[in-house]
Amino acid sequence: MKLEKQQLLMEMFTQWSGEKVESLSLLPPSGSYREYVRICGGDKCALGVFNEDEKENRAFIGFTEHFYARGLKVPQVFSQNLNEGIYLIEDLGRTTLFDFLQENRTGEEMSPELIELYKKTLKELIQFQLKGTEGLDFDLCYPRKAFDRQSMLWDLHYFKYYFLKLAQVAFDEQALEDDFNKLIEFLLDAEHDYFLYRDFQSRNVMVKQGEPWFIDYQGGRKGALQYDLASLLYDGKADISPLMRDELLAFYIDELKKNKEVDEELFKQHFSGYVYIRIMQAMGAYGFRGFYEKKEHFLKSIPFALQNISYLLKNKPLSIDVPELNRVLGSLVNNERLKQINALTVTINSFSYKRGIPFDMSGNGGGFVFDCRAIHNPGRYPEYKHITGKDEPVIEFLSKEPEMKQFLDSVFSLVSQSVEKYIERNFKHLMVNFGCTGGQHRSVYSAEQLAQYLSAKYPVTVKIRHIEQEIKKA
Repeated sequence: MKLEKQQLLMEMFTQWSGEKVESLSLLPPSGSYREYVRICGGDKCALGVFNEDEKENRAFIGFTEHFYARGLKVPQVFSQNLNEGIYLIEDLGRTTLFDFLQENRTGEEMSPELIELYKKTLKELIQFQLKGTEGLDFDLCYPRKAFDRQSMLWDLHYFKYYFLKLAQVAFDEQALEDDFNKLIEFLLDAEHDYFLYRDFQSRNVMVKQGEPWFIDYQGGRKGALQYDLASLLYDGKADISPLMRDELLAFYIDELKKNKEVDEELFKQHFSGYVYIRIMQAMGAYGFRGFYEKKEHFLKSIPFALQNISYLLKNKPLSIDVPELNRVLGSLVNNERLKQINALTVTINSFSYKRGIPFDMSGNGGGFVFDCRAIHNPGRYPEYKHITGKDEPVIEFLSKEPEMKQFLDSVFSLVSQSVEKYIERNFKHLMVNFGCTGGQHRSVYSAEQLAQYLSAKYPVTVKIRHIEQEIKKA
């Protein structure tokens, strides 16, 4: 942020708060070109914003004032100088719904507090969509008043030219255009006279005193209810499990029915369609920011998007005939080059201490070695002698052992810390070893559990080896 803009924001803060500025810290850049600075003095803090886009600023200020007047949970605008492209807004803290999500789940399992927070967020979303629409000046919308045919074409072309083209994915141009138009016709059949937030994802929901608050709706316009719901439930890095998505979708529909009539089956069909177009729009952004602008952290979202597409094609196919679009999406899922973008390979071994700790063939050394020998050993009992930690009786035995759960919770925490840092620093290899007396029960079970945990939580390639069992079979 330019120094003169910072100075103007500091003066704006002092005029609003009556306090001298004691600290000023720039917030990390996001996907937009807006710049944020946290300003504090006395017992007051606020966020200063600088944005050169005048129309976007007017949309944000106008929407915020409208929503705030209707009691929706948005930041208050304290001061503004749109001629300079700056404004001062309420500081909602540092915790996003995404942050809360990472802290309140283990693998795919979400804590009751997290599930409740998501449900509160969905209830508030309905208020934005219905109550927020009433009396809203849609002339403020930027760049268009509605998520209409033109907007959808922009998003789909964004996906085509900035993702498919830059990722060198082959497609039949005319056939894909035909399918795009079929999809648009289908989506426009849904009711689309509601406020559409446009970027309703977990990083744009702040958590303040256990309640959700909302930011970054300046791209809002008139549109269908399903789009924002798709944005939240299929938010790439949030990586919500399919089971939880279905539960939250059902909750949303039940809440919506309290406010209006809903054809549930038709709503779900349109919802699936909006999930597809939302994911394609997001992938266009990943391609533009990552492939084109060379901002590598955007590329890290691609494996999550591919996971979502794979799930959708298998479990929630579109109810319309779009063969080329389906073919292209299928080719993305199976594209080895895309799978390996920024991919960290985690090699997980089980072994017997009688043979010694496995050698790291990647040449990096380091990693983890976890000793499972302090855990109750199923191998002591005759019924488990000739089976391994991959067999159901042993799995059932060890899953009931409190000391195994305590051990694995600690392992997950330690390994997650390294995985996250390795991904951030673009490292390629991490090795984790589990040893026990025979390399048959406890170490095998632990290796399998960690593999499942990492595969569900991170965009990593997991390679698992049970060394003692391989030797026995050789």
